[in-house]
Amino acid sequence: MTHRADATEALTNSLVGLPISWAATFWLLPLFGLHPDVGQSLGVTALFFALSVARSWVIRRAFRRLS
Repeated sequence: MTHRADATEALTNSLVGLPISWAATFWLLPLFGLHPDVGQSLGVTALFFALSVARSWVIRRAFRRLS
């Protein structure tokens, strides 16, 4: 596999979880005393989405080097 295929896999994996992450941010954070509006929830979700894609890609590349 190539770097592009690894990036595509990482992006796809994160995209699948994107709506779940947004919903969790919007509806679960109030349980911890945080009350984000829709825009703030989207911002937090976007940040964690980017971190998730980067993390998945780095882990995939590391496993490729080990095998």
